[in-house]
Amino acid sequence: MTTTAPSPGASTGASTGAPAGAPATTDAGATARRTGRWIEDWRPEDPEFWESTGRSVARRNLAWSIFAEHLGFSVWLIWSVSSAFLVSMGFDFTAQQLFLLIALPNLVGSLLRIPYTFAVPKFGGRNWTMVSAGLLLVPTLLFAYAVQHPGTPYWLFCLIAATAGLGGGNFASSMANINFFYPAAKKGAALGLNAAGGNIGVALIQLLLPVIVGGAGIFGMVQASEGGIHLERAAWVYAGLAVVATFAAWRWMDNLGTAVSRPREQLQVVRNRQTWIMAFLYIGTFGSFIGYSAAMPLLIKLNFWVPDPAPLGTGIFFAYYAFLGALVGSATRPLGGWLADKYGGAKVTLGAFTGMIGFTLAVLWTLTRLTPNPGQDPAIATDNQSWFPWFLGFFLCVFAATGIGNGSTYKMIPAIWRTQAERATTPSTPERASALDLATKQASAAIGVIGAVGAVGGFLIPLAFSAPWVADPMSATKGAFLVFTAFYVVCAAVTYGVFLRRTAGATSLARAGI
Repeated sequence: MTTTAPSPGASTGASTGAPAGAPATTDAGATARRTGRWIEDWRPEDPEFWESTGRSVARRNLAWSIFAEHLGFSVWLIWSVSSAFLVSMGFDFTAQQLFLLIALPNLVGSLLRIPYTFAVPKFGGRNWTMVSAGLLLVPTLLFAYAVQHPGTPYWLFCLIAATAGLGGGNFASSMANINFFYPAAKKGAALGLNAAGGNIGVALIQLLLPVIVGGAGIFGMVQASEGGIHLERAAWVYAGLAVVATFAAWRWMDNLGTAVSRPREQLQVVRNRQTWIMAFLYIGTFGSFIGYSAAMPLLIKLNFWVPDPAPLGTGIFFAYYAFLGALVGSATRPLGGWLADKYGGAKVTLGAFTGMIGFTLAVLWTLTRLTPNPGQDPAIATDNQSWFPWFLGFFLCVFAATGIGNGSTYKMIPAIWRTQAERATTPSTPERASALDLATKQASAAIGVIGAVGAVGGFLIPLAFSAPWVADPMSATKGAFLVFTAFYVVCAAVTYGVFLRRTAGATSLARAGI
């Protein structure tokens, strides 16, 4: 019989996940491979255990998970705003090349989400948080090197930008880990808060990077640097924070011994129809959030600003507003989880897609009022500037709807698997308990698959805006928004048809709070 090491500042009972004085046990095979701090007895669905022990442990792990995931998102999107400064630093890149630079991290980050999810049961949530945070040193240090050498070729910039996708994988492992810590009734709020804390990293990198590198102040409160732009400063800051996150995970997080799953067991989710339905919907919600977040700085720069007179040019300076979309989308994500807990995830998701349809059409309307391609003409930029409040306001409403949809879809995932387990077993039987345990593991695996597929939208959206096959960039942007609107209509129809339309399966899912 073995016991786990106590968590810092906690009693032995809290560190093991058992009531004080109760020993924790594990099998010999697990003991042989485990080092560090493991919780072997974890029963979040037991009210007494949750109130006495589980809540405080779960909250501590959630807090540091948010911090590490926050940094992951910041590094993932570091190119979204830095790309807008590259030309002024002497790099001769076209708009299409810049859109590709901000798209590549999203592609790599989406692909990494599946192995990152499977790493949590394999290595432990605490251990993998340490690894994933430490890996953020790769994209940050390479970024610092590339931006200090104007002779760096474009292909090397693409490779370095792709490594920023390591930050995108952090989301899947963090969400899978927190899913194991919380009871079903609290997953929506916990996962929504965890995701929002990460998502807001996008807003902060877009707000703070221009200030850190000396490219701009904050609405006049902080002045831009007179010594030029130094993008490498942002890389050094986030490399240092990655070291802090690695240490914090080592010092204050825990591994759950109950979060054990075999790869074959996890991969069963790919044969489940619900996995692909939810992945499709998540392309619409999270894919839109991350894609719009990445593209927004360049969209503002290309349509509302010209560089003369230096340093802030004429029209709308993108650095002042680019962060707002990600901030709004991040802030509304917990609201989506809370609304889903209260009203059901499918109803909230349908409402989110309805909002996305209406507000995307409104954004498209504002684009029809602009004079295309300000280029170097301050007069055109000034004329377009009068329409910017409408563009920004409607776009922020789109972001708000994506955040609500992100929170509600992530509430739906564990609820779907739990409902399927309950429908297939008899209450108060060992089979039911075993099925619910398997459902939790498979829901975590599904989060990785769904998150990976959904994040692909973050790669496709910037490419759609650049559309090198369309001669006029403004026409490409308008066409992209039309396609996005049509896609949201399909997503809304799927949500209603699968989860809300009155059929036997949909009714059962709706009654379960999905």
